[in-house]
Amino acid sequence: MRLVKSLLLYTAMCLVANGPAFAADTAALGALRDGDMKKLSFHADPQPVSALEFSGPDGAGKLSDFKGQIVLVNFWATWCAPCRKEMPMLSALQSELGGDDFRVVTLATGRNAPEGIAKFFDEIGVENLPHYMDHRQAIAREMGVLGLPVTVILNREGQEIGRLMGDADWSSDSAKAILTALINDQV
Repeated sequence: MRLVKSLLLYTAMCLVANGPAFAADTAALGALRDGDMKKLSFHADPQPVSALEFSGPDGAGKLSDFKGQIVLVNFWATWCAPCRKEMPMLSALQSELGGDDFRVVTLATGRNAPEGIAKFFDEIGVENLPHYMDHRQAIAREMGVLGLPVTVILNREGQEIGRLMGDADWSSDSAKAILTALINDQV
């Protein structure tokens, strides 16, 4: 069964790669969705993101700081059980795909002390993801994040092109195929 799924994903990626070049063909990306990724919704048109600042160990930043990259932004909290399950997969995704063209950005929203975030990451063995904080949930509210976890995908222009509510298997072939197509500008 896994071989069949892999072949379907490969075929879909080939069709996308050989199609016309444009910013984000949501139909082509939708064809790559399988398993948990079926919860990933793509917008018909890119959406603006918050221009508010978040804090981190190196000072303040904004989502616009990541323009030029495909960015997977995960809104989470230390008290969130599904976040604990999902975070190691996001870490593995960053290890596998992260670089100049792609980045996983974790944004703890609400009351999450820096010490609590460090402890959370230590307990689950995550060392490669940022400790960014949206203390007052201002960014989350502005972007319509109503529950946790929520993951949004930003295009290279810093606009939201997709959203997944709830936790997901970010180590799946489907997740990697979608992100790889975006990273390689195949859609």
